[in-house]
Amino acid sequence: MPYLDITVIPVPSDKQAAYLEHSAWTTALFKEFGAQSVTETWGTDVPDGKQTDFKRAVALKDGETVAVGWIVWPDKATRDAGWEKLMQDDRMAASEFPFDGKRMIFGGFEQIA
Repeated sequence: MPYLDITVIPVPSDKQAAYLEHSAWTTALFKEFGAQSVTETWGTDVPDGKQTDFKRAVALKDGETVAVGWIVWPDKATRDAGWEKLMQDDRMAASEFPFDGKRMIFGGFEQIA
């Protein structure tokens, strides 16, 4: 059953192009290490919630946009091995991120339907 990594990231709105460039670069790495696909989205209709919402989840600041992405892996074992290789890869260690990674939220999810 497919396994997904999902991220919610605050990105400076004026850095969308840099974010997409970074995503294209990391997508190639994820696929090299076993990912089936990577999808990136840019928040255009992200409403304020009554108790919580995407904006509060990442402590969104003025001038930022919420981006949501997901990586589809064939299974959790492939994902775990892929991430282990990725974290040891010198290319990833030298990477600069066009967003504040400390406010990114992420998790792994097993597809159930």
